[in-house]
Amino acid sequence: MPTGTPPTPPRTDTTRAQPARVYDWLLGGKDNYPVDEAVGRRLPPQAKDAARQNRAFMHRATAWLADQGVDQFLDIGTGIPTEPNLHQIVQRVVPAARIVYVDNDPIVLRHAEALLVSSPEGTTEYVQADVRDPGGILRSARDVLDFSRPVALSLIALLHFLPDDQDPQGIVRELVDALPPGSALVLSHAASDLHSDLARQVTEEYDRAGIRLGFRTRDEVARFFDGLDLVDPGLVTAPEWFRTEPAPAEEDSGIHAGVARVPSGGTA
Repeated sequence: MPTGTPPTPPRTDTTRAQPARVYDWLLGGKDNYPVDEAVGRRLPPQAKDAARQNRAFMHRATAWLADQGVDQFLDIGTGIPTEPNLHQIVQRVVPAARIVYVDNDPIVLRHAEALLVSSPEGTTEYVQADVRDPGGILRSARDVLDFSRPVALSLIALLHFLPDDQDPQGIVRELVDALPPGSALVLSHAASDLHSDLARQVTEEYDRAGIRLGFRTRDEVARFFDGLDLVDPGLVTAPEWFRTEPAPAEEDSGIHAGVARVPSGGTA
């Protein structure tokens, strides 16, 4: 069951595009505004494929972790609810699982009630916060999650919205350092070294909308996993990551994706 009631949503700015709403449009959702649709329509067609691939990777990775017994998830950059949501996937496997969703977009808060419909045995909570305040997120998450036991940290299609001057490496390090052994990092990230022309086009279109991006190479994305044990098949494209059959259909992708465990000795 939910552990609290979301606060009153702040007023939504419909004059500027927002990443969560553009992502919703790319997924075929209806919780977006003309300004968000305009950005989406200017993006190359492969952007819709990337959104779908990100979503499918999240489904596979979280289902596998739940099957491995992980029953606590911290999902930062949640986005607008799109069924099945993370808690629905996890609680099908572990009904008593506890999930904390985090996002900074007011429109996500408006839909937070959909994220709080937990299984009777489990718990879901929504935190209105920005990933650039990892300390605040961790303080709120500890009201719901037990950090003496494994926690899966989910950062799906989030970090490429943090250019290098916002210290994404430091943010991830602070979050991962709080995770006990046996925890996991689930991460997907737009690539600058796969289909570089398309990556440049996407970056330019978002920049026109006032949204800065920081696409990264595979080696740069791999740094987010420093000190962790990558799970097979390692850091691959989103459609290439799977642990159980059936395998996803082979398709081209501009998304790096991986899952890693916190080793028994903790992070380096």
